[in-house]
Amino acid sequence: MDFLTRNEMKPLLDKSKVIAVVGLSDNPERTSYMVSKAMQDNGYEIIPVNPAIDEALGIKAVPALKDIGRHVDIVNVFRRSEFLPEIAREFDEIDADIFWAQLGVYNEEAYDFLKSKGHTVIMDRCIKVEHALTR
Repeated sequence: MDFLTRNEMKPLLDKSKVIAVVGLSDNPERTSYMVSKAMQDNGYEIIPVNPAIDEALGIKAVPALKDIGRHVDIVNVFRRSEFLPEIAREFDEIDADIFWAQLGVYNEEAYDFLKSKGHTVIMDRCIKVEHALTR
């Protein structure tokens, strides 16, 4: 596995504008909400992807990545590691640049699949922390 360095992540975060957040909760106490709110406060457009909620952060949620219907820069995943292979396959079918799995979320099968398709993959890293440390 070849992990990106912080220096390699900075330009990716700098050029990205739209983040689809898979598993974003509408509960302000949840990590997915807090991280996504911080990214929204830093100028990123957030698209909640969660079939179990109507909206989060004031934005209507979509049930799946395929329902976004526009370009996404980063897909940030807040789901357990065993769900990553399925989400990776969905990611491969949409117009998105970077697959990002949050801190503690990693799956080798998903990583290998995405890399074999030429995708940029970041796993087991918190996007909020990486953003703050590259400023």
